Amino acid sequence: MTKVATRDAYGDALVALGKKRNDVVVLDADLSGSTKTGKFAKVFPDRFFNIGIAEQDMVGTAAGLAIGGKLPFASTFAVFATGRAWEQVRQSVCYPNLNVKIVASHAGITVGEDGGSHQSVEDIAVMRVLPNMTVIVPADGPETLQAIEAVAEYKGPCYVRVGRNKVPTISPENYTFKIGKALVLHEGKEAAIIATGLMVAEALKARDLLKAEGIDAGVINMSTIKPLDVDAVAAAAKRYGAIVTAEEHSIIGGLGGAVAEALAESFPVPLVRIGVKDSFGTSGDQEGLLKHYGMSADDIAAAVKDVIKKKKQ
Repeated sequence: MTKVATRDAYGDALVALGKKRNDVVVLDADLSGSTKTGKFAKVFPDRFFNIGIAEQDMVGTAAGLAIGGKLPFASTFAVFATGRAWEQVRQSVCYPNLNVKIVASHAGITVGEDGGSHQSVEDIAVMRVLPNMTVIVPADGPETLQAIEAVAEYKGPCYVRVGRNKVPTISPENYTFKIGKALVLHEGKEAAIIATGLMVAEALKARDLLKAEGIDAGVINMSTIKPLDVDAVAAAAKRYGAIVTAEEHSIIGGLGGAVAEALAESFPVPLVRIGVKDSFGTSGDQEGLLKHYGMSADDIAAAVKDVIKKKKQ
């Protein structure tokens, strides 16, 4: 199975977009080698701006460029884009509803050895709460390419979360990404796993583990966290009567929280949320960290069994 880091796909998408649109400009906070915006800088040096280690300035500059008619993509690590620059994102981008695209890399615990200080597990929550902001978490390289194309056409603030490590390609060849629409990867009978980002691949592994035990679970890729596909959530609740969410983020305020809200208002069913449980990250390799935080395929499979029991109670 082909593996590619979503940050690499982001860099490729920027170059392709830059060739088609002269209004595309890219900003970075001295991390272009890591965010892969350096690919754009090599091809379009006159449309690339390294603002330096000044994330607040980067977002403010992006807002100004948007007012001037440009289409700015601003990138840095997720912990900086949503932490150090949060006030500027709120006041200068979302409040005036400007056409700024923030694409943050190195999100979640799989930043690995960088440790808890750099492992952003709250970025989806703090971006999702902002009015006018659209939040997208692609599951693989091909979906990232399409997501960047989609946000370029969309008018308004967008936050796209990409990762450091290579992930399996799971999107079907005929897949077309649409903002606000979930993708059903597999139908099942007993429970649904709604996952986002690299956890979609873990959900697919969990499905295989469950299948070997005679348990048929569906898998849904919820790559848009806001606006959430509430129709897909309600449909899954009605079909399965039991749902597990899986995200590389705190279970507070992210995908799990969004799904819980949707279920409470539409079709309440038993729910188990897989993710970071109200704690910071720590150093380690990807596989070890997923196991440490109870987010591996084995943990997802166990959660499915648990939620099926709750359904029958």
